[in-house]
Amino acid sequence: MQPPRPSDPVRPAPQARFLTGSTLRHVVVMSIAGSLGLSFLFLIDFLALFWVGQYDDARMVAAVGFAFSIQFFPASMNIGMMIATVALFARALGGGNIDRARRIATLGILSGTAVQIVFSALLWWFRIPLLEISGASGATLEMAADFLAVSLCGMPLMVAGMTMAAVVRATGDAVRSTLVTALAAAVALVVDPLTILYLELGVTGAGLSVVVTRGVMTLLGCYYLLVTHRMAAAPRRDDVANHLKPWMLIAIPSVLTQCSTPFGNWVLMRAMATFGDDATAGLSVVLRLIVLVFAGIFALSGAIGGILGQNYGGGRLDRVARAYRDAVFYCILYTLVAWVVLAIGSDALARGFGLRGEGAEVMYAFTHYVTPALVFTGALFVANAAFNNLGRPIYATLANWLRDGIVTYPLAVALGAVWGASGVMLGYAAAAVLTGGIGAWIGWRYVLGLQGPDRAA
Repeated sequence: MQPPRPSDPVRPAPQARFLTGSTLRHVVVMSIAGSLGLSFLFLIDFLALFWVGQYDDARMVAAVGFAFSIQFFPASMNIGMMIATVALFARALGGGNIDRARRIATLGILSGTAVQIVFSALLWWFRIPLLEISGASGATLEMAADFLAVSLCGMPLMVAGMTMAAVVRATGDAVRSTLVTALAAAVALVVDPLTILYLELGVTGAGLSVVVTRGVMTLLGCYYLLVTHRMAAAPRRDDVANHLKPWMLIAIPSVLTQCSTPFGNWVLMRAMATFGDDATAGLSVVLRLIVLVFAGIFALSGAIGGILGQNYGGGRLDRVARAYRDAVFYCILYTLVAWVVLAIGSDALARGFGLRGEGAEVMYAFTHYVTPALVFTGALFVANAAFNNLGRPIYATLANWLRDGIVTYPLAVALGAVWGASGVMLGYAAAAVLTGGIGAWIGWRYVLGLQGPDRAA
């Protein structure tokens, strides 16, 4: 991982590409690249759930759903640590300091992996009590525990692969960053049916396939980071002194921000569990659909972080505001298209996963009434990107926890008491509209304020 010597026949060092050109084009290209990367990443979990659904056993689908609600916590931690690495990397690259950028990338990858090893080990040890608190019981709990026992072993691989892909994307290489997760998802197409159905491992096989595909993702990320772009450096003791504190100052609030989403999903699972396995299975599929179909929204925080960071580091504050506005516009168009597609395919999705009764009703409520509300979730993620990359990460933490830690559960329970399992989904939508609107407005005012009081007024 040594930096190239002047005599080495390597490609030129990456330059800050986002300081010029259309900000809308940069937002669209990076968001699509980021969404493709996340889509393929979440497709791995979605395919595992699909093949488990072929057993036509609501308990198995519900078990994977309960396991995902726990596994989503370390996955979201990975995104938070990735955002911290990209934010510092993009600033260094935007300022023309290539060596600093390399060292930040290396420190971020190693630190994130170390943190995830410890956290995943704790979740592994306490997985059964956590599943019991979540509402799982009987055979459903046992299968969920088996899944977590295997899948949690792949979380350190996930953070390494994700961060490597994000660093490659932040250099402007959208294609190779997408290939990291795309090729891993292609492997899942083969491994999932092999382990889940052919070997008859069921839920345990689903966890095994997740680990294998994340290992593939890490190997590809290593190759593109170390060989193609040479954006890593041999660790030095002074790297910890110089870069660890700034990384932690962004990573800690960013992780707290990202973990609000799995907490919101977890309390949603608790609220839904009172309506039985059919309703819980329906929510399990819906939550996988949200992260898969709306990967273009979830990717906004990481995808536009490089754009905001480079322009902020380069002193182009007018382009920072323009990129924020363009990202919100992109979010609106994306959600409208997703709404139409999901509404048309609602019945087919319910049949494909064997959903029936209240499970099918949950799917219908999501595709017809909840989906349009997710435009506010996207707007909140745009604001989060601004806060995380422009010096106010605590704002993103507070906004997300207002939604997921304070508002979601009482609204889900209250509306669930009126409209049943579908009401739980309507409560989720109401929380998104309320908190997303407020957070996006505050983010916009903050971005304008960077240019001075006259512009903000």
